[in-house]
Amino acid sequence: MKIHLKELKKQSQRIEVFIVESVDLSLYIAHARIDGEERVIAEDDRRLLKRHNLLAMKRILKGIAACEIRLRQRSAYDEMVGHNHPASANTLEISLGDEPLPEWLN
Repeated sequence: MKIHLKELKKQSQRIEVFIVESVDLSLYIAHARIDGEERVIAEDDRRLLKRHNLLAMKRILKGIAACEIRLRQRSAYDEMVGHNHPASANTLEISLGDEPLPEWLN
């Protein structure tokens, strides 16, 4: 389910974690986990919130809420070699932290 940036800002206190998914070599899509439910973030014009730079994505998310940001990477290796494992079996998720960005990055 989608959530728009305006609505997300209103619910900033309920956001548990932001998840930035690496979709391609340099394409990132953002999700927010609110009350245990993961929702994809859309810009106010109804397009998905996506950026070609991880720092640009962090700038937007840090402007909404000061919570942890995680980077998620899914590998297509199992699918390419014909393994029958669930999609989550080959997913790497690492924390990018919850500290504010340094002033020189803003």
